[in-house]
Amino acid sequence: PIHGNYHGYYAKRPSPHLSDTRLRLLPAGTFTNATVLDVGCNEGWVTCEIAQVYGAAKVVGVDIDESLVEAAWRRRRAVWSLQAPPTTSTTTLHPTEPRAAAEPNISDSPPKKKRKRTVPKNTPTTQAPVPPATQQHDADPVPDLPARAYFPASCLHEFGPQPIPPSIKGEVQGERGSGRGKTAFPHNVSFRAADWTATDIPEDKAGYDVIVVFSLTKWIHLHALDTGLTAFFQKLHRVLRPGGTLVLEPQPWESYTKARRMSPTLKENYSKLLLRPEGFGEVLREVGFAGPVRMGCGGEGGEYFLALLASVGFG
Repeated sequence: PIHGNYHGYYAKRPSPHLSDTRLRLLPAGTFTNATVLDVGCNEGWVTCEIAQVYGAAKVVGVDIDESLVEAAWRRRRAVWSLQAPPTTSTTTLHPTEPRAAAEPNISDSPPKKKRKRTVPKNTPTTQAPVPPATQQHDADPVPDLPARAYFPASCLHEFGPQPIPPSIKGEVQGERGSGRGKTAFPHNVSFRAADWTATDIPEDKAGYDVIVVFSLTKWIHLHALDTGLTAFFQKLHRVLRPGGTLVLEPQPWESYTKARRMSPTLKENYSKLLLRPEGFGEVLREVGFAGPVRMGCGGEGGEYFLALLASVGFG
């Protein structure tokens, strides 16, 4: 994977089944009603989470590896199959709370013993028992969205992913109803296979409110050198709408050492690099971004922690 196109990458990250820690570092509302581009989306884990959890109106994931893009489409369907079904009830269940949660016992006295109720054999029941809802341990930042792990993963393994119904015009994300609007998950997320550094995709023409680039700059840098990475930053600025946000996670320089061993070309290019990740902020400002602002550390693969940068673009 000389382009960083690792298969099973997100399954190897810390707590792969929970929310991505890097997204939680961002200010609340970063993705709300936004058009988002995820460059180097891999198998679509982050792309789907932004579309499902953070209230984005439209999310496009792009990756150079066609097989990863195919896996991302499968991920989209799998995630949708496990979320809570839409409801028209006036009572909304917070996704972090179990359904019909019992009130805590605040009495100091010990609870009374309950008598066992004897039920004769072969007695027909008038109502089937209702299984308790699966409690979600990962808090979703948008309370009105469906619980992400409503159904256990065993349902997916036993019954397979469920078919996605067509979208319904007029419904919006988070609205009580069928959950089938154009901006409701999974209809608000799509994927494309392309080398985005060298090729435009149709969605680029309208531009984006937020662009996410996680763990990709090292590979662009090693393949395209300093000039190619600068050109990549320039393209990001060109397709970002005025006032939009670039979320950038650059890999540290120490990680380049291992990557250069993957091919003679990368090893040769490594020796030609003058720009260092700690200098990316200055390049971004020269390109036309305001900032960047260091948001914190998210970590990659559990091996080391990386800085997360956010830049605000202007026309």
